[in-house]
Amino acid sequence: MLSHAEWTALLLSVRVGLLSVVVEAPFALGVAWLLARRRFLGKTALDALVHLPLVLPPVVTGYLLLILLGRRGLIGGFLYHHFGLSVAFTWKAAVLASAAMGFPLMVRAIRLAIELIDRRLEEAAQTLGAAPSQVFVRVVLPLAAPGVLTGFVLAFARSLGEFGATLTFAGNIEGQSRTLPVAIYTFLQLPSGDAAAERLVILSVVLSLGALAASELLARAVKRRLGGDGRA
Repeated sequence: MLSHAEWTALLLSVRVGLLSVVVEAPFALGVAWLLARRRFLGKTALDALVHLPLVLPPVVTGYLLLILLGRRGLIGGFLYHHFGLSVAFTWKAAVLASAAMGFPLMVRAIRLAIELIDRRLEEAAQTLGAAPSQVFVRVVLPLAAPGVLTGFVLAFARSLGEFGATLTFAGNIEGQSRTLPVAIYTFLQLPSGDAAAERLVILSVVLSLGALAASELLARAVKRRLGGDGRA
């Protein structure tokens, strides 16, 4: 039976994961399309910047977010002094930390899906008078749907396992930023916390496997709808 603290960590992790996907999805779609379909000065630099969180220690990513969005940060200071909005060490910081860590995975999955689309389909839509935005919504998005869904689920699963950036930027506050990984770390520091940590580890594994299984099932369903055979 889960304790109140364990339930709180579980529900907070799911909420943070879902919100992080919502926050990063529009940006990931735009950046993935740019990298897949456009040539421009600085494309290599943008690609490197997008994937930087994958190679940086998560603590460094969290520290950079703290510098930017903390109360004394470049952006966070402005938000706090002009709007009274504090981001660091709140649930909002946990969402942004998860979004930052999951963003490269989402962009990569969507970009690969877009690159597999035959450009002639987009060109045909344009010759029929469709605007670029219409081509993206009516042609690119439906055909790239399996990759888009995969990107969403990968980002959500990454959020469930996010620790370093969250701890650095959001802290370890029960009900605010103590997600599953942070809760597991906290319980492991307590003399009698082993059982609780083990339960949360099992929950983390189950949630991650469930997310990956859901991604595969959704991708197959979309492929069947688009005329594929849906087989692996």
